[in-house]
Amino acid sequence: MNARKFGGIVVVVLALVAVAGFAQQDEMKGMKMGGQKKDMKMEDHMEHNAMMQECAKACSDCQRACDSCATHCAHMLSDGMKEHLTTLMTCRDCATICSACAEVCSRGGPFSVLIVEACAKACADCATACDKFPADTYMKACAEECRRCEKACRAMMKQMPGK
Repeated sequence: MNARKFGGIVVVVLALVAVAGFAQQDEMKGMKMGGQKKDMKMEDHMEHNAMMQECAKACSDCQRACDSCATHCAHMLSDGMKEHLTTLMTCRDCATICSACAEVCSRGGPFSVLIVEACAKACADCATACDKFPADTYMKACAEECRRCEKACRAMMKQMPGK
């Protein structure tokens, strides 16, 4: 995926986050997600909310790892290692998407299903980019955190109405 296409995804995700801020949710009678309405019992709602919070935490952890890795890539670039440019851009975009996903998931907003899916994809791509540097501990740590976040997002997607 080229940087322009990935950048376009980031813009769409950020637009969804802005729209989600205005959306309202009826928490006790049901939950609207992706245009679907599912009646939930209080226990189901509590379990679903706990999973959303776990996903949000995984996204926050991944965002920090990606930001750290992007800083490392910037240092590598300044040392003349141009092959780190693509990974730097991928890590920065992944961090932005993870941050947005953490916010939306922590609210349990109606666009959670969309942002979780985008986040899983961004994390998979970022892990692949970092895997190109297997001897680099920063890259290895970022790839591992991205895989944890991707796994949490994919697990959350399976529990979401409309998916």
